[in-house]
Amino acid sequence: MVVYRYTMRGGSVQPWMAFAGFAVFGAFWGVWGASIPAIRDQAGVTDGQLGGALLFIGAGALPAMPLSGRVVDRWGLRATAALLALLGAAGVLVAVAARDLVALAITLTVLGAASGAADVAINTAAGSAQRASDSPVVTRAHATFSATVVVASLLTGALRALDAPVVTPFVVVAAAAVVVATALARGGGAPEQHEARAGASSRRGAAAEGAPDGDAPPRWKRPDVPLVTLLVLGGLGALAFAVENAHQSWSALFLGDELGAGPAVAAAGPAVFAAVVAVTRFASASVADRRPTAVMVTGSALAATGTALLAGASGVPVGLVGLALAAAGTAALFPTLMSALTARVSDERRGTATSVVTSVSYLGFLAGPVYVGTWAGAVGLPGAMLAVAALAAALALVVAPVLRAIAPPAGSLTCGRPPEGAPERRELSA
Repeated sequence: MVVYRYTMRGGSVQPWMAFAGFAVFGAFWGVWGASIPAIRDQAGVTDGQLGGALLFIGAGALPAMPLSGRVVDRWGLRATAALLALLGAAGVLVAVAARDLVALAITLTVLGAASGAADVAINTAAGSAQRASDSPVVTRAHATFSATVVVASLLTGALRALDAPVVTPFVVVAAAAVVVATALARGGGAPEQHEARAGASSRRGAAAEGAPDGDAPPRWKRPDVPLVTLLVLGGLGALAFAVENAHQSWSALFLGDELGAGPAVAAAGPAVFAAVVAVTRFASASVADRRPTAVMVTGSALAATGTALLAGASGVPVGLVGLALAAAGTAALFPTLMSALTARVSDERRGTATSVVTSVSYLGFLAGPVYVGTWAGAVGLPGAMLAVAALAAALALVVAPVLRAIAPPAGSLTCGRPPEGAPERRELSA
């Protein structure tokens, strides 16, 4: 019996490629988060000006994400490699050139575009690798991201304590990005070589089944994913990201201002959140792949419970428990949605579909901190956290009927498995 591999254009996607891409992405954002105070001081801007400048990250990312999906569909792993290298270079550019407010805004726009494009590329690669390996690559890749965020943040803090230049950790990440990009480009191989190998494999498979030599084996076709389905998945992702980034952006302030935590404990809040997210993603990967709806409902409910506990906490220990529960709840939400997308879309259009879902989801990522700030100004920070809990509760209520409504049609392929009663083959994509 012949088994065919799923591929991206430019070569087959193996799990290590997705993990390496997410590791670079996480390392970059870990360095960035820990370097923001130094970047602010180097640029000579106030906190208010910094907040305005950070909006330019979103301004660069949002138009780049849809465009990058088409680029990845066209060039595959070579595009992923190039975009990761570009992200590393953009970080160095910000660290070197952001010497005033105007330069900071310009370089952050470039950074946002590079980050948004790389985000689409690595999620596309993870989806293709999950289909190829029939294993929960997407969730594990996102867990790798969270783990490297924590490690890179701590290492950057250590470098800052040694008075290393601001650019130093960005250079390290850029070097790692080049190494990974080179490995991806070589691992994928040239498109024409891959297509030759694929054609030979198809002919061998046809001969093995008794088909005339040169006839390609049948392909299992899936219907195109309607745009409304992609937008709905993106809307669910936006709710998940709004809850997640609300905690990442405001947990340190909440612990310090509302619960009286010292500077060290308060600053550890985001790291605790990211660490719990990483552990939960690794632990829940197999379950999320098998029972996505249950994971989404349970995770959303747990996030709502943890956030409500944090909002009503009277001391730091209870607050940290609430934060940890919220982290565990939000951990698998977006990766599970990406796994649902993986089961629904063909590899040939995966980049474009991924770019739609991630672009809409990114709106929630941007809106989450603003949502908290708006509520905090009206009812205080504890009330704002209750408003975040309400978002998570709303997601828990709507996600099950929505996922049922957009479930893959009967007979479609899911995670590399052919339709029931069909020969045990996998689609060979160009």
